[in-house]
Amino acid sequence: MDATEATASFAAFDRQANQLPPEPWAIADPADSLYKLARDAMSRGDYKRAAEIFHRMPERYPQSAYVTSGQALYFEAFSLYRSGGEDDLNSARDRLTQLKARYPSMAKKDGDLLLTRVCGELAKRGDESCARSIEGKVYGDSGDKAGKKVPIQGLGIRTCSPDADEDDDDRIAALNALLQMDAERAMPILKQVLARRDECSVALRRKAVFLVSQKRTAETATILMGVARGDPDQETREQAVFWLSQVPGSTPLLEEILKGSGDENIKDKALFSLSQQNEPRAQQILRDFAGRENENSDLREKAIFWLGQRHGTENTEFLRGLYSRLKDQDLKEKILFSLSQQRGAGNEQWLMDIAVNPKEDIELRKKALFWAGQSGVAISEMSKLYDRMGESEMKEAIIFGLSQRQSDRAAMDKLFDIAKNEKDPELRKRAIFWLGQSRDPRVQQFLMDLINR
Repeated sequence: MDATEATASFAAFDRQANQLPPEPWAIADPADSLYKLARDAMSRGDYKRAAEIFHRMPERYPQSAYVTSGQALYFEAFSLYRSGGEDDLNSARDRLTQLKARYPSMAKKDGDLLLTRVCGELAKRGDESCARSIEGKVYGDSGDKAGKKVPIQGLGIRTCSPDADEDDDDRIAALNALLQMDAERAMPILKQVLARRDECSVALRRKAVFLVSQKRTAETATILMGVARGDPDQETREQAVFWLSQVPGSTPLLEEILKGSGDENIKDKALFSLSQQNEPRAQQILRDFAGRENENSDLREKAIFWLGQRHGTENTEFLRGLYSRLKDQDLKEKILFSLSQQRGAGNEQWLMDIAVNPKEDIELRKKALFWAGQSGVAISEMSKLYDRMGESEMKEAIIFGLSQRQSDRAAMDKLFDIAKNEKDPELRKRAIFWLGQSRDPRVQQFLMDLINR
């Protein structure tokens, strides 16, 4: 799970916030016109007006299908919730309590979830009863004599799927509501959730890992590390390591993972998290890992990639030195790419030196030439290299590199020169092909001259 996926997952907590009532469905109903007015007001974002209209519907048309279905009461509460004032939120809670008493099926379908959201907002504003309600939804009330909240299996669970979200489980909606509460209140609850090991708490634990990472306390990194070491669910462990990337001071814990864990997925997440740490020690750990011959080559590639994303003399010198020591072609190719991302450090010339070195593998030379071109090496240098290069395979690579710089007139000039004067017919054909792909205004006449020659 990457950052984008995690953000999307928790943005889903607001899906209900943009909800609109269904299209009018009781056309002959006496309240149909009011329902349409209220729906239109919601679509414009005028939630106070919508709440007023929904409130009038049961007063004027108590037998309306929009009323007896519970929709008028539910969407009045929803509109009050979206209005957002403290009085509105308290009124929304009252309406949802009425909904549960009068229209239990509607309450079960949508009302309970909305009540959790309303209470989450009120808890954020200091409402103690709502804060206790949120805690109770996360755990389930055991009803023991001491009046304590005790995590119990199976209570209030609608699904045991690890991928459950707040649409499936009220407790997950309640857990998400903790994001709005202060760390002092939320962290003890989150720690108890993460201590659970039953199968039906997997989705809760995954959510809790993210929430812990957002509560910046002295114990945040330690809690996440404990999850990374001991949670029985693989994805929960991986997410704990991933979210360590957002926690300052977690570098020693991440180093411990790289040294001790045999799980390659966990190590992958640790490498990413280290790349996000703004301290020199994190970069040194990545360099050390990239240089270890006994580590998985795919993971070493990841370390090399992240080193290339963080510019600095130490990383540049390390990667160049590592290239000269490596025998693994894939790792060497990854270094070529990583150094091409560090412009202004002399890497363009270093890549060109690799390209002209006959002792290097031909494929690596071609890759070095390509990345040198992408890094902005002067067209004049590429043109001179073409003229003195004896190997057709490398000449073809230079032609391709020139073709990727179509906005540079000098690159197009060299392609025209090759297409006209190159003795090797295959190379001429390649230059003509790439000219045909360009938008240079001279190409049309050039091709006509070739055809008519």
